[in-house]
Amino acid sequence: MTGTFDITINKIQTSRVSEYDINNVPFGKCFSDHMLVAEYSDGKWHKPVIMPYADVPMSYSMSALHYGQAIFEGMKAYKNDKGEVSLFRPTENFIRLNKSAIRMAMPEVPEEIFMGGLTELLKLDSAWVPNSETGSLYIRPFLVATDQAIGVKASETYKFVIITCPAGKYYSDPIKVLVETNYFRAVHGGVGFVKAAGNYGRSLYPTKLAQQKGYQQVIWTDSTTHQYVEESGTMNLMFVIGDTVLTPALGDTILSGITRKSVLALAHEWGFKVEERKISIPEILTAHANGTLQECFGCGTAATIAQIVTIGHDGKDYDLPAVETRKFSTRVDETLRNIRKGKVADTMNWMFKIS
Repeated sequence: MTGTFDITINKIQTSRVSEYDINNVPFGKCFSDHMLVAEYSDGKWHKPVIMPYADVPMSYSMSALHYGQAIFEGMKAYKNDKGEVSLFRPTENFIRLNKSAIRMAMPEVPEEIFMGGLTELLKLDSAWVPNSETGSLYIRPFLVATDQAIGVKASETYKFVIITCPAGKYYSDPIKVLVETNYFRAVHGGVGFVKAAGNYGRSLYPTKLAQQKGYQQVIWTDSTTHQYVEESGTMNLMFVIGDTVLTPALGDTILSGITRKSVLALAHEWGFKVEERKISIPEILTAHANGTLQECFGCGTAATIAQIVTIGHDGKDYDLPAVETRKFSTRVDETLRNIRKGKVADTMNWMFKIS
């Protein structure tokens, strides 16, 4: 069977969607019927295939397992009240995936495979997109090196895959975070600005230590002085101090988040004062002490807006204003949700309609 471009589609005989309550499943553990796979070898990409979701056979010598050539993206599809499925700013994910590929010495994925293949995949699995208020279909495109050889060099073969899973809210409640001043997420000249798998692997141990102390996540600080905040967990970080929305300026240690970009666009549109710059721990604590620290939240594809209610630092907890009093982040959360669900006009042209 052939779709709207050169792609092979092997459809599953019987959908598994009826086996699940897709509006009420754990995040990242229930996968849709199909996946897209495209292979790269001999210096070129080959025709992609959509096939039933399954385990991928691999060699224990596969290059990605030993040398870390693995990147990914995170994005979501939404269903409105009419049953129409749309993606949120997918071109941004496509651009960022290839930015990661370049940094990790991997081949760039053609737009036809990424966007064309994703469109066909979502048309096929549209029944898996939740229609609940906070539900979405989480989409995980990823690219891995597949050479079956031991030896430190860029692989000559790769596999690009897209899998999807229905998802609800990532954080069910506001979170407590601990300022991390020993370990770090990224260094200048490294890969902190791309979605390399190793960035997430290195974060797990510090996060585990924070969770043992009663926090859900950490605030990463710069690797040189540990005085300036960078990200929180796997999210970009934002503050409202006085009448200003602040977020760390982008650089090679901070991921250019698509939700971050969207939040800032809304802030500018609404007339808020916005600053993208270095933000120090002393500045945050001073703002907390004098009562001007109004809001603190993380933003990212999985969480959208994750409200931070407590910041731990140097053995002391600093409680922030109640979420109910937060005018900016709650407005952002509601606005993004309404745009994605088609309840308000998409004046930014952020939604990409699938069906």
